[in-house]
Amino acid sequence: MTGRSPPILSNGGWDCHVHVVGSPSEYPMVTDRHYTPGAASVDELREHMARHGISNVVIVQPSFYGTDNRCMLDALLSLNGPGRGIAVLADDVSSGELHRLHAAGVRGIRINLESASVRDPSVIGSSLAVWARKIADLGWHIQLYAAPELFSAAADQLAQLPVPTVLDHFAMTSSRADRSDPSLRAVLALLERGSTYVKLSAPYRISADPSQDADRIARLATWLHDANPERILWGTDWPHTNREPGVAAHAISRVNASASPTRLQVRPITMPSSPSNTTLRLPPGWRMVPPGSR
Repeated sequence: MTGRSPPILSNGGWDCHVHVVGSPSEYPMVTDRHYTPGAASVDELREHMARHGISNVVIVQPSFYGTDNRCMLDALLSLNGPGRGIAVLADDVSSGELHRLHAAGVRGIRINLESASVRDPSVIGSSLAVWARKIADLGWHIQLYAAPELFSAAADQLAQLPVPTVLDHFAMTSSRADRSDPSLRAVLALLERGSTYVKLSAPYRISADPSQDADRIARLATWLHDANPERILWGTDWPHTNREPGVAAHAISRVNASASPTRLQVRPITMPSSPSNTTLRLPPGWRMVPPGSR
């Protein structure tokens, strides 16, 4: 007996949200970043996949690399098959560059407004319009990391876009939100229409204490799942990078101590919640495949 927890995905499946952090000398971070994570290599990612029964991953471009996607692209090349990428791109990216990224395994772009604390609804509206037009012919999707009130403000636009959208981290809905919350109601309506996907990942981004909020997080996951099970994605947010309280932006923040992968998964939605268990596990055989990943 090794004492190791059983794999999260017994039949293989997608972890739809991971990051790779390379050597600072090879992949320098942007100067105006909000935090500095420690290294998380492709080999460590492979170990994460093997340990938890994960067969495929979506590598998401993190904020601290800006629009320099080389680390993510090199990770895809090293994985040689089981990975797809989400890029962050400059507004003036060329069509040729988009096709080059597609050939490298990129299947979406990320609009990250949350890291910069953007709350202006006009910003998300203009960004959605520009990027949907640029990527529609590629079959990509738009991944949104933004405050929940922005999803509410952009709900009509999100419902009519010609490309799929994916809302990161429970659509950033607070674990304390109830069904009357206007932003949550807007997200649930988008799910019901099939207009967007929501990613169940990183509960520590919607709760100051996921252990204490386990029941609330499970309740929120249930509401999202029940709105449209076919539009729910799952991710670990490995290696759980985040700014450590009190640590300067250019000092290395430690891995989130409360975010071991076995504490982040989605337990079968039909099972009763347990205050002592923040583990959210997937139902057997449930494979949540990100849009455009083929």
